[in-house]
Amino acid sequence: MKRMFLIPFVSALLGGGVVVAVLAAAGDLGESKKTIVTTVEAAAPATPSNASQRTVGMTPHEAYVRDAPGVAFVTSTIVQKTESPFNIFGEESERQGQATGSGIVIDANGTILTNYHVIENAIKVTVSFEKGQSVEAQVVGKDPSDDLAILHISPDGLKLHPLKLGDSSTVQVGDPVYAIGNPFDLERTLTTGVISALQREITAPNGFTINNVLQTDAPINPGNSGGPLLNASGEVIGINSQIETGGSGDGSVGIGFSIPINTAKSKIAELEKGGTVRGAYLGLTSLTIDGSLSALNLPVKSGALVQSVQPGTAAAKAGIRGGSVNTTTEDGQVAVGGDIIVGIDGRKVASSEELANDIGEKKPGDTISVELERAVGNGKYKQMTVKATLGQRPNSVPNPNTPEG
Repeated sequence: MKRMFLIPFVSALLGGGVVVAVLAAAGDLGESKKTIVTTVEAAAPATPSNASQRTVGMTPHEAYVRDAPGVAFVTSTIVQKTESPFNIFGEESERQGQATGSGIVIDANGTILTNYHVIENAIKVTVSFEKGQSVEAQVVGKDPSDDLAILHISPDGLKLHPLKLGDSSTVQVGDPVYAIGNPFDLERTLTTGVISALQREITAPNGFTINNVLQTDAPINPGNSGGPLLNASGEVIGINSQIETGGSGDGSVGIGFSIPINTAKSKIAELEKGGTVRGAYLGLTSLTIDGSLSALNLPVKSGALVQSVQPGTAAAKAGIRGGSVNTTTEDGQVAVGGDIIVGIDGRKVASSEELANDIGEKKPGDTISVELERAVGNGKYKQMTVKATLGQRPNSVPNPNTPEG
């Protein structure tokens, strides 16, 4: 059975004497996450060594020499709440542990970019560099929906090496890449590979979907989280975040996922202002209309069939309707009778994933036009457009089984 892991390394639980390998996405030890995969541009992966030799740009050694000093070792002291099997009253107890990951120095003032799940539930965060330099860090901003966080350290007495942030929109399948991080507490480790696929989707710690994710065969493991994925010019094109495992183990099998640096660049300014960043939220769940729903005789062959609408959300206030009758299809139970979303602001919506992506590009408070096909009885539909003013995403997805909007 495949398992998806966020990949900080949990070195030990203090006081409990328990050594564990992975801190799962929701902060519970041992929990796993699945990958949601949609459009893929695939190519037969080249071997990392050959890809490196064909590189026009920096060699792996040159990239390491230049960029490794800008990769931080992030250690989070976390608190785990557990229910003791010997406690007949069901009360929770707390134990402290340490989760380790990586970070990217992005300016000389002490700003460090990392994954949210590296510092999630942390009561103390420290950052280490080469030559044993270690300082306490402040968590400035958090974005659970994109698995991003900004840390700040005092630059006094430190010679910081900011890394250059590249452009992830120019990445192509087959491009050589280098990953630098701290897997299994092994500081500043370099691995090489290629971009294996584009436009992957993974699940954020709060259950929302992260879009346009880069897939690579460069080995990344627990402890690489928050570290950079570099192109052949030594520029950061991604933040290493999750791995797919091929069985009962927790190590790399050559399928790793990196959050595009363009996603991070669009959020850095807001994260630096402090607090928790929440994206725009429409407030519904939906299913992609494709061939599996052909028996429903819907008026369109693509779009997002609304399943449910959360009360009090932008979708509810706009009058968008969810399904009212459950029916069985080849993919299971489907709620029918709800609106079909076919466009946002004049742009066609062909799937639930496209709907989620379109909403993700907006900001809370934005007003959007939602183009619908609405059932009016006797198998007939009418086209209509409603206005919705987007709210803020909740702390977690109300229903993780269907894409959010």
